[in-house]
Amino acid sequence: MNENVLKWGGVGIIGILAAVAVVLFIQRGAHLDLPGHFLKVRTAPLSDDYSLVAIDFRVSNASDYPAVVRNVLIYAEDKNGARLAGKTIADPDAKRLFDQLPILGQKFNSSLILQDKIPGHATWDRMIAATFEVPEAKLAERKRFVVAIEEIDGRIFEIVEH
Repeated sequence: MNENVLKWGGVGIIGILAAVAVVLFIQRGAHLDLPGHFLKVRTAPLSDDYSLVAIDFRVSNASDYPAVVRNVLIYAEDKNGARLAGKTIADPDAKRLFDQLPILGQKFNSSLILQDKIPGHATWDRMIAATFEVPEAKLAERKRFVVAIEEIDGRIFEIVEH
C-alpha cells in the first residue's frame, strides 16, 4: 500500500507541475515590460546656468498589450546616485530648439509624448528633450542619464545610459 501512495502521489505532483507550466506559458505575454537603450545623447548650453539635453532612445513593448504613456521624465544622475529632474520640453518646442541650435544637429525621431500607445511586440525609436537648471559642464560630469516612462497604470520603466 505504501508503494501505491508514493506512485500516485508522484503522479499527482507531476500533474500539478504540468498545470502550472501551462498557465505560465499562456500568461507569458501578459507581463508589461518596456526595455530599451539609448541611441544618442546630445547636450547644449542655453545660458550660463541652463542646459538642454536631447536623448534619442529605442523602446520595445515585449507584452501582448499596448502600453499607454502617462508621463516621460529625464533625470541626470551624479556619481553619488543623486538625481536631478529635467523639465521636459514639448515636441513642437523641441523642433524649434533644434532649428535654433545647430550644435544639436538634426532631430531624427518624434518625441515620446503623453497618451502615445506603444503596441504589443512593437519597437519604437523616439526622443525626449529637457532643460536642466545647471551648466552644461555639470551635466558632462554626470554618471548617467535616466529616461523614466510612466505607464497609464502607474508603473515606471527606466531606460538608463550605459
